[in-house]
Amino acid sequence: MSIRTILLVEDNPQDEMLTVRALRRANVANRIDVVRDGQQALDYLFVRGEFADRESELPTVILLDIGLPRLSGLEVLEQLRANDLTALLPIVILTSSDEERDRLRSYKFGCNSFVRKPVDFAEFAETVARLGVYWLATNQAPQES
Repeated sequence: MSIRTILLVEDNPQDEMLTVRALRRANVANRIDVVRDGQQALDYLFVRGEFADRESELPTVILLDIGLPRLSGLEVLEQLRANDLTALLPIVILTSSDEERDRLRSYKFGCNSFVRKPVDFAEFAETVARLGVYWLATNQAPQES
């Protein structure tokens, strides 16, 4: 049986800590791997660079911020959807952006969900907990053949 992993792509240490804490409080015991910029995300997923020794199993879901250093979340999303290996991987945009153009571009490039990070901690924790439960326990991702 494969390990169900969350890949959190987040450059803000405070948002990273809040996200991980919210998932743990929701009893999400799955592994949570964290990378802090768009290039690291691609290296992690394609098992190259500093992640060349990583086991190549893909995460169950990616929580992807838009405003990242080196490569934006939208650039990462676009590259992931263009690659057969990651084309069907569930990707949730988890961002502070409330810009309609970011939401439109995220869906245009193939995200599975667009979630704005609430400012209030309790609301943030509830939102992240629901995401974790849904994508890890409820959602049925397509099986690669």
